[in-house]
Amino acid sequence: MKSIKLLFFMLFFGQLGFSGQLQVVATYGYIGDIAQRIGKDKVEVVSLARGDYNPHIIIPKPSYIAKMRKADLLIINGGQLEIGWLPQIIKQANNGAVQPGERGFLDLSMHVHLIDVPTSVSRELGDVHPEGNPHFFMDPDNIPIVAKAITERLSELDPDNQAFYEENNKEFYALWQQKMKTWEEKLKPFKGVKVVEYHKIFDYFLDRFGFVIAGTIEPLPGIPPTTKHIADVEKLIDREKVQFILQDVYNPQDAALYLSKKLNIKLLILPHDVGAVKEADNVFSVFDEIVRRLTNG
Repeated sequence: MKSIKLLFFMLFFGQLGFSGQLQVVATYGYIGDIAQRIGKDKVEVVSLARGDYNPHIIIPKPSYIAKMRKADLLIINGGQLEIGWLPQIIKQANNGAVQPGERGFLDLSMHVHLIDVPTSVSRELGDVHPEGNPHFFMDPDNIPIVAKAITERLSELDPDNQAFYEENNKEFYALWQQKMKTWEEKLKPFKGVKVVEYHKIFDYFLDRFGFVIAGTIEPLPGIPPTTKHIADVEKLIDREKVQFILQDVYNPQDAALYLSKKLNIKLLILPHDVGAVKEADNVFSVFDEIVRRLTNG
């Protein structure tokens, strides 16, 4: 009888709170890095997508399902960036705690303002996201907003450590503001500089620091350029006196290299996430490296 009571006691109180670390699954590296900085030793964080992969197209692995199955909290970018690969992982993991609408599910796009929200959605417009451009992480002003959302959700799931999470977030915010001053100072001379990018992944960053986006090498989001479109971009670069071609690490670089060589214009490969390039090994160094490549380019 005593053993039965002890078992009941353990089961009952085990459900009231978490024992050990919170198990956090992040879809992308930048999310995982922020969550780890806020949670520190109170959380165990795993990130699913590699930083040098196309964030729209991630091949699900059985290990992803296993990680999801144990998760207390799933944090996603949202804005339908994961729509092509994440839903089946959530379904197969069969973890009720991290289903959309539950406390263990956090969609970061719900906490920021998305740009380029289309008035209509059609395949004729390319791979358009109905909720807007999902690459909001590239605006460094959105990082403290994201960190606050993560802090609040960790505190909700683990209220005993709320003060700990809030203090870590306060430290993170202070460091981030110091970095922002440095980035702003270095990029001041580039306000008004015209650029062409391959894919509309850097729009938030470029808008934030006053660059002018003259066009894209993709004729439509997710659609490879045709010979005719490349010729049109060539004319645009010459006409608008574009100074940089900006390329991500995962899309084909043939067109950008061709334009760069023919027009003698600088081609810069920029990171879009933690791990996209070796120098960008955390959320701070992603922006450090973008700024360094732009200003040294």
